[in-house]
Amino acid sequence: MATAPALAAGIDLAKPYGNKSGCINRNGQQVYAEDMLLVTKTDLVTAASACTIKETKANSDGSLLLKTECEAEGEEGKAPADFILKPSPKNKKKLIVTDDSGFVMGEVSQCK
Repeated sequence: MATAPALAAGIDLAKPYGNKSGCINRNGQQVYAEDMLLVTKTDLVTAASACTIKETKANSDGSLLLKTECEAEGEEGKAPADFILKPSPKNKKKLIVTDDSGFVMGEVSQCK
């Protein structure tokens, strides 16, 4: 019987996840898009910020906690930020990305 922690282990960031513009930009910025969202095993990138993943932790509900340090566009230095990845209830192949306040940043799927 599968348990929730095994599900979290199923979130494998060995291959990048992104929305359409995130996947296009996975090897460096090709296009600018306000909605860009890309998650790799080392980074979480949006149009406005670049975050380096320092630690990942599987949660008992099947989600994955990403502890990161982020550089925001136009700001000096890095700030800590936490993000949660969880399987989409509508499509198990997609992940929902939320920030630590619960704001849904978007849905990503494995880049092809």
